[in-house]
Amino acid sequence: MSQLFADLTLARRLERTEGRGNAAFIDAQARIDPNSGAIWKTVGGTAAMFAGVGSPITQTFGLGVHEPLVEKDLDAIEHFFRSRGSAVFHEVCPLAGVDVYATLARRGYRPVELSTVLYQPIDMTTRIPSNPGLTVRQANANEAKTYGRVAAQGWSEHPEVMPYIDGFAQLSLACATCFFAEQGGEPIATAALYMHEGTALLAGASTIPRGRRLGAQNALLNTRLQTAASNQCDLAMMVPAPGSASQRNAERQGFRPVYTRAKWHRPYNPA
Repeated sequence: MSQLFADLTLARRLERTEGRGNAAFIDAQARIDPNSGAIWKTVGGTAAMFAGVGSPITQTFGLGVHEPLVEKDLDAIEHFFRSRGSAVFHEVCPLAGVDVYATLARRGYRPVELSTVLYQPIDMTTRIPSNPGLTVRQANANEAKTYGRVAAQGWSEHPEVMPYIDGFAQLSLACATCFFAEQGGEPIATAALYMHEGTALLAGASTIPRGRRLGAQNALLNTRLQTAASNQCDLAMMVPAPGSASQRNAERQGFRPVYTRAKWHRPYNPA
């Protein structure tokens, strides 16, 4: 397995994969609900994505990473969001350079969120120890409601977001490979896998309260990594909150931080 360095080349690969994963979600949303207005486009190497006002997917990926950021492109990106009544959010990789941060600050943006990108080289020998009392299987297309319900139950401590998680998870079946972890034939956890040009994006992890501390997410991680490797992926990535339990768990299983991103926000201004 060749050595990977935490440089711009790796950042471009990771940012492109997550951007394409979100674009696939928007394509699915537009196909299933043509009235949603879901749309995405690329401007100067930056993927601008609209999945509805207030959606966490309504943002950009790759700003200044794939091509140098120029003012006219940023003007066009801002118009893309403003014309749809949305504030502007940019998920910015630090390897884009300090000039990108300076440009955003000068134009009235402020950082509002952080996320840490983790990566791990993988191959067919990659294995995660799992609880033999659990089984993992791929979710079928006709199980969208069950998949959404189980994913939402994992957020029961935050009832205000459960309807969104339910809908988001159901739509994930149309654009990603999704899995259940089961105990005694009953689903207790969910997780999703999106693959792009040899990189596997692991997302959508959720475990219902009674299913926690049984190793469900390790079992789902093991299956997803094996599935990715069998589909010619040689790199896996995850994006948890910095210093979170999710990050610690991922690092226990061989993932390593490569950089921490900042999400920059500019409020909606119809003028």
